[in-house]
Amino acid sequence: MSTISQFSILCALVLAIGCTNKTEQKKAVGTDTDESEKVILITLDGLRWQEVFQGIDSILLHNQTYAKAPDLLEAQFWKPTAKERRETLMPFFWKTIVKEGFLMGNRELGSYANLTNAYWFSYPGYNEILTGKADDQRIQSNDKNNNPNKTILELANEQDYKGMVAAFGSWDRFRYIINSDRSGIPVNDGYASATANDLSAEEIQLNRLQKQAVQPWPAVRQDVFTHNFALEYMKRKHPKLVYIAYGETDDFAHDGNYWHYILATKNTDALLQEIWEFCQTDSFYKNKTTILITTDHGRGTQPVENWMHHGDRSTLDENQYTIEGSDQVWIAGIGSQFKAMGEMGGPQQVYTNQIAPTVAKLLQIKTPDMAQPLAIIKE
Repeated sequence: MSTISQFSILCALVLAIGCTNKTEQKKAVGTDTDESEKVILITLDGLRWQEVFQGIDSILLHNQTYAKAPDLLEAQFWKPTAKERRETLMPFFWKTIVKEGFLMGNRELGSYANLTNAYWFSYPGYNEILTGKADDQRIQSNDKNNNPNKTILELANEQDYKGMVAAFGSWDRFRYIINSDRSGIPVNDGYASATANDLSAEEIQLNRLQKQAVQPWPAVRQDVFTHNFALEYMKRKHPKLVYIAYGETDDFAHDGNYWHYILATKNTDALLQEIWEFCQTDSFYKNKTTILITTDHGRGTQPVENWMHHGDRSTLDENQYTIEGSDQVWIAGIGSQFKAMGEMGGPQQVYTNQIAPTVAKLLQIKTPDMAQPLAIIKE
């Protein structure tokens, strides 16, 4: 065989191997062999930094206007120190996230996390989290208006994550905040049922139970449904970018029901643990998933009834006052791409407009001009 013939055969073999490798890599996308990073973004609506870092509030605990069964609440959640109280209330946060990831926003340690929007309530807060920018000119209410801004979910879906993005929310506004009509992102929110030709038996059961359950609010379903719709979808479809928005903490607070606000906080911590533990056992997500967690706004503290409320003066009647402190939030994270920073002290100032650029950096998504990502990603 001539040298030229041998060379030709060798080139053909190299090209064939190269094509095979590319084919296998393409097949790997969306399968258990996909080694790319996955991100789960989670929000807990209106959960105060005070409970996250200090546990149950002694003032509200002993106020029978807000805590109808203080003895039961105290027996379950009261401990002598803030460290014990917060670990009792949110054990997953403090025994896993803080140990293996990071937690920002303890203002007593000089770690400050704030909103940048002027309104300090939900739609502007979620717009800021998901788009990386406040939009005080156009996002001024919680009305059912489609968001003119593109979220990080939409940007991901337009680029390398087409068909691999999904969102689940307890509040029925998320389809508008994410603008599912324009973005094409599947959003299951409010009292929506799961819809697909290949629903799991669990999803079919959830659809049935959701219709039977007594729901306490017209626009917000119980988090158990949001959580399990999200978890079952992750098992069935394995999206690479998932947004889950829990809502009970905010609505129980607006009801003035501190007992259920605390129970919802405890329960949501357990739901987060289930998401994390699922990711550690599912081969698609294991060691390839980063979870980022925050809230859309804080709440007031003084006078005592302000714990129920949030919002800046510009959002309220001119005879009412600013709910001071409701721009104060917290940010947490855990996963393969985050440094193990623990409970972070100061001096430090971060903002929720840094959430979307952090997700963008994790997924290597091109974005328009945004704030800097949080400085917690491994280099």
